[in-house]
Amino acid sequence: MKNIETGVGVIPTQEKKEEEVEEEEYTEHENEMYFYLKGHPEYRIYAVGQWLEDSKGNVVGDVDTYFRHILTGERCETAWTTHIGWSDQDERIEMLWETLSMNIQNTAGLEQIICDEESFEV
Repeated sequence: MKNIETGVGVIPTQEKKEEEVEEEEYTEHENEMYFYLKGHPEYRIYAVGQWLEDSKGNVVGDVDTYFRHILTGERCETAWTTHIGWSDQDERIEMLWETLSMNIQNTAGLEQIICDEESFEV
């Protein structure tokens, strides 16, 4: 190793040994659950949470959460869009679906609930 004077603006140089970089393995997780309306458990909206965890159990990156359309099962970004294209002649039934969507939207800790629970009453 050469001796190099150090001081302001001078960086000592050394030959660096190549560091071995260990690749971290991540585990994929997915949880599918449903929200149901209090007093009317037959009204359900399904949601999915997907995420990666490192070997220590820490979440890596962002958690992906979404809802499923009540008829098609297609991905929906909000609870409100899960019943677009579906209607019922009975206004009471439509009101129950809207109430369920509103209650889900107003639920605190939604991402955590979607990732941890099997079902959740709102």
